[in-house]
Parts: sequence; C-alpha cells; structure tokens
Amino acid sequence: MAEQRDLVIIGSGPGGYVAAIRAAQLGLGVTVVEKDPKYGGTCLHRGCIPTKALLRTAGMLDEIRSSERFGVEVASAELDLGKAQAFKQQVVDKSAKGIEFLFKKYGVEGVHGRGRLVGSHEVEVAGEGGTTTYGAQHILIATGSVPRQLPFVSTDGKRVLSSDDLLEMSAVPSSLVVLGGGAVGCEFASICNSFGSEVVVVEMLPRLLPLEDEEVSKQLQRSLKKRGIKVMTGSRLKDVVPTDSGLEIGVEREGGGEKRLTAEALLVAVGRSPVTSDLGLEALGIRLNRGYVEVNELMQTDVPHIYAIGDVVDTPWLAHVASAEGILAVEHMAGQPCRPIDYDRIPAVTYCDPEVASVGLTEAQARERGYDVATGKFPFTALAKAAIEGHTEGFVKVVRETRYDELLGVHIIGRHATDLIAEACVALQVESTTEELFRTIHAHPTLSEALAEAAHAAVGHAIHI
Repeated sequence: MAEQRDLVIIGSGPGGYVAAIRAAQLGLGVTVVEKDPKYGGTCLHRGCIPTKALLRTAGMLDEIRSSERFGVEVASAELDLGKAQAFKQQVVDKSAKGIEFLFKKYGVEGVHGRGRLVGSHEVEVAGEGGTTTYGAQHILIATGSVPRQLPFVSTDGKRVLSSDDLLEMSAVPSSLVVLGGGAVGCEFASICNSFGSEVVVVEMLPRLLPLEDEEVSKQLQRSLKKRGIKVMTGSRLKDVVPTDSGLEIGVEREGGGEKRLTAEALLVAVGRSPVTSDLGLEALGIRLNRGYVEVNELMQTDVPHIYAIGDVVDTPWLAHVASAEGILAVEHMAGQPCRPIDYDRIPAVTYCDPEVASVGLTEAQARERGYDVATGKFPFTALAKAAIEGHTEGFVKVVRETRYDELLGVHIIGRHATDLIAEACVALQVESTTEELFRTIHAHPTLSEALAEAAHAAVGHAIHI
C-alpha cells in the first residue's frame, strides 16, 4: 500500500522547497523528493549562490586593488582560492541547513532518492534503502535543469568546462575562453578576470546579454573591454583541438573569416536543458516540447492534478520565477484565489561587474508592441553617491508610453543594479506612471536617485544633466 500524501514534489530547488513551505502553510501534507544529498537544488549548490559568493570575493579583490584612491594604502591583494572556495561552501551549507530547518518547522517530509511517476497519483522513489511508492492527490514536477551540452564538444571537467566544473576549480586558469555571452557567461568572465585569467567571451548573437536592452548591452561590452576582457560577438564555435598546454579553439566570424584562439580552458555557457527524461511523464499523456513540460497559466500539465514549475517549463531560467510559479501552483491546488504570473514583470539580474538588471519591456519590445515610446536615461557619472562609491560607470534607462504615461520598463547597468531594480519591480506591479516615479521623493545622496532622474528625463525635464 502506497503511503498517501496531499502533495508530492519532485525536486527541492527554489521552486520545489518554496512550494513545499507554502503548501504546508495552507494545510497540505507534503513530501519533497530530492535526488541529491542536500536540499536546495542547482541554484543553491551549483548556481546562483556559489557563483555570487565567488563574485563577492572577486569584487573585494578589485576594491582592495584600487583602495589607494580612497586614501587606504594596502600592500597587496592576493587571491587564496582555497579560502575563497571555503567561504563559498560555508554560505551554501548555511542556506541548505536553513531549508532543513524550514521543513521541520512546517512539517514538510523530505526524502532522498530519484523520483518518477508510475501512475497519475503515484510517485516511486528509488533511494539507498530501496524503493518506496507514495500516493498523492497532487504532484508537482520541479526537477530543474542542467548545463546544456554541445553535440560536437563535450565537457570533460579538465579543459572543457561546464559552469558546475568551474565552480569547483582548485586553480584559476591562466587563460579562459567563455562560450556564451548570457548571464552565466558574463558572470564567470567577470570572476575569472578578477582572479587573474585572460578572458575572451565568444557570443553567437550580435551582442552580449541579448535579452537586455540594446543600450545596456553596448555599455556592458565597453565596460568589460575596459577591464581587459575581450568580447567577440557574431561569432560561432567551429572546433576545439587539444594541445600540450591547453586548447586551440576555432571561431567563425559573422560575414566570413575564422580566428584561432588559444587558452588553457574553455567554459561552455550556452544555456541549460530541462531535466524531464525518465520521469514517466509521456506515459501519462503529459506533453513535452523540446524537453519542456507543457503547462497552462496556472502551471497545470495535461493531467490537471499534476503541475510543473521552474526550469522544466519554458519560462525564464530564474530562481525567483520558479519560486513564484511554485507558490502559484500550490495555492491553486489548495483552492486559493490565483492570478497568473505576468512574465513581463519578472526582473532579470546579472551579477558581473558592472551589474545589470531590468524589469519590463525593452525599448525595442515596446515599439514592436505598438506603443508610442519615450525614453529617459540618467548616467551614474552625474550622481554624487556613485562618485563617493568610486563606481560611476553605467546608467538607468526608463521606457514609457506617452499616451497614458504608463511605465513600461526600467533598465540599469552599474553599481548595485541588482538591488536598485526592486523599486522598479514594485512600480510596474502597481502600474505606476512615470510621473508617480519621479514625484516619489528619493533620499540624497543615494544611488536610487538615478531612477527618479531617469524618469524626469523620460518626460523631458531631467534635473541634473
């Protein structure tokens, strides 16, 4: 007889564990199945959190190296990679223990093993102690994703690396080619550059961070070049040839021509693939599209009591998206009033130096949707707090429509962009006008003043430029 649960969740990443806690708060009996030894999924153990911990080390190195301009004399700043990795692991372990605490607090059962559906209401879990079957009124698929592999070049963990491999590096490569100019590629390029690598970023599309506003992409490329990071856009990987000292990498340029690069290592950062194989989905009539689970706006699959969230559905690969989808799914299961997620209002954040963050429509997207668009920009160079921080690169850009003055999007590149974007998220969520944004009094001196100044600029009366 299968053990009965109100909800069985397969996967304990930021989608699965958040969904479990919210479901327990709503009175559901919840079991979470996790294949790894610890809870937290890719984001906590192989993605967001460890990457940002290493970025913190990289940023501190850069700050100390330039401390003389603030009147602070430091003899030298040297990287101790072992201690940096230990700091990273300390942060990860603390967060993992936090999830265990929350499971105990809310009565969520966690089991370790590989879960798969063996019936529309049954999940089989294969673990070290054998196989257990759980019956469930509802099932939530939250199995996440893994780094995407290229068919003609396989990662080996030594010279050709995935992001998982690079996070565990025991030595910094002297030279690194990063294949992919998205968020993952730019963040690792930033880390390794600060750690002392010669870095080249190769991106197939015409610009870095191709989902961001075009002006932001251009500024990022200028900023990375200033840091000594080479960028090759409109370039496609042709081949990878091992050499005695590393790799020779062939790159085809847009419009013709080829360039041969040499590097100690290659990072393949070309996106992620959903983990949906061998879950038993197809046998239940649940449709997959390019490996992603098909869901409706309430995260239901073709079998209404089976839901899917996070990287296994074709929505942005972001931890906060998975969490929001998980809450939506379990609130719908519990009969709560639900509002589908507006994916236009999802913030995107990239933690390279300078940081990039955005929410809402880019200028190009707004024009494509037929809005009469006006924009305003405010550079951090004109902001006193940015000068105090010693980081004046970048700007805030506001996109508005002129008929009703609706705020359509905010795009930031610069110091603390990933924190500053929160104000813009609230503004879009409450359907703020641009005037409401610039009439909100911002404290001085702060970096957040740049948002108000950009809103002023968008309606034609910038104050400080």
